[in-house]
Amino acid sequence: MNRPTKLILSLCCLLSAAPAQADIYAREDGEGTLHLTDTPVGEGYELLLESRSAGAPASVGRTVGRSAAAAAHQQRIARVAGRTGVEAGLLNAVIAVESAYNPKAVSPKGAAGLMQLMPDTARRYGVTDRFDPDQNLLGGALYLRDLMARFDNQLELALAAYNAGEGAVERHGRRVPPFAETLRYVPKVLDHYRSLR
Repeated sequence: MNRPTKLILSLCCLLSAAPAQADIYAREDGEGTLHLTDTPVGEGYELLLESRSAGAPASVGRTVGRSAAAAAHQQRIARVAGRTGVEAGLLNAVIAVESAYNPKAVSPKGAAGLMQLMPDTARRYGVTDRFDPDQNLLGGALYLRDLMARFDNQLELALAAYNAGEGAVERHGRRVPPFAETLRYVPKVLDHYRSLR
């Protein structure tokens, strides 16, 4: 069973159960096993179902700005948006997908922090502590701003470059590279971004 099918089946089971009292997170391990929890530990978890009050509809994947984790970072996001000119909504969308607002998140490839900066990118933008939310956010926003300028404000290409690297986008004729991860990443960020507009 592929991952989207597993997530859909899991979601259907969760939605048919009693009203959720806690956020439910999902992670697929290297062997394809789907793990569900209300207390994610470590990286790789995605919000599957947001908690709701009695009678309120479930909100799936629309937690930006409403979850406690997101709320904790809104002031710094607004500051960095004002400083860099990158929209707060776009920063929120990237953070939601990259780290789910976990400033201690680390990817299997070594990206770290809210905006999942790689070591070279962090150095390029003067980030000395990738786990410091303010430094990480500013470095990621500056990188995103530069990618937007490099790719003529084509958001899809800037996001593809943020995920796969600017060289990969250039090598593929300034198109979204045909990497499975990038092909999932770009629409996911765009979906989050559009939900905030």
